[in-house]
Amino acid sequence: MDAEPYRKELVAYCYRMLGSVHEAEDLTQETMLRAWKARDRYDPERASLRTWLYRIATNVCLTALEARARRPLPSGLGAPSEDPGAPLTPRADIPWLEPFPDGRFDVEARADLRLAWVAAVQLLPARQRAVLVLREVLEFSAAEVAAHLGTTVPAVNSALQRARATLSGAVGEPGAVREPDDPETREAIRRYVLAFEAADVPALVRLLADDAVLEMPPVPLWYRGSADYGRFLDRVFALRGTGWAMRPLTANGQPALAAYAPDPQDGLRLHTLQVFTVVGGLITRNVVFADPGVLASFGLPRKLSPRDR
Repeated sequence: MDAEPYRKELVAYCYRMLGSVHEAEDLTQETMLRAWKARDRYDPERASLRTWLYRIATNVCLTALEARARRPLPSGLGAPSEDPGAPLTPRADIPWLEPFPDGRFDVEARADLRLAWVAAVQLLPARQRAVLVLREVLEFSAAEVAAHLGTTVPAVNSALQRARATLSGAVGEPGAVREPDDPETREAIRRYVLAFEAADVPALVRLLADDAVLEMPPVPLWYRGSADYGRFLDRVFALRGTGWAMRPLTANGQPALAAYAPDPQDGLRLHTLQVFTVVGGLITRNVVFADPGVLASFGLPRKLSPRDR
């Protein structure tokens, strides 16, 4: 029995359930360990190895969720700030939603890894989360999901309807969000990099939708609207100086940038990971992650020399 080929997709499943890459990797390891210990009881006549592993992973995730609070983004906690000069005070007591490092995992169905979708899933009770992900994303049958959860097919179908109702309107139309390699999206991000590295705030604002959202976990405040977004960027360049460098990557199946801030003594230092939503060639959301643990999960270099610009 070789479960290793399923590790990466199990990490993605656990991430969708818990909203944390670190916890997803830990729970996947626990799933593998349980499967190894129970290998003598696995019956290939009753279920495929993949189905059996997902049943174990589901139980592991449900147990973990019993003792964990949901992982939000700042926009899920209250109204936007109207003060671009508000103190940027981190809240370490909140278990923030984490981004998913695409480069470390070869996972299909990346559209269902998008930050807004995963954040919305965190609103669901644990068993509804499992039903939604197993049925809608992984396309297990209702009978298979019922076996995973020790329930009935009608109960699974009812839970799926409730989950869909909760998520209705919580996330935008999936087809409106373009993939990172879409030419229009690539061009928007390319222009954003040029404008950011030039500290050209008016040019940055022109790339934003009117109601663009900027949020910065672990700081709980967030902004809505291109005007406040621009005023906040004015503050960033005033505080941290100009001469930033940006490096492209992807996270959650979305375009992302690693931002390196100028350091007078040491070239350029990794500052944040910025994950973008682009619709119709305009940036509608930028989630900026500054937590060192998040940055480490992407394996980004901690600093760049000036010649790397």
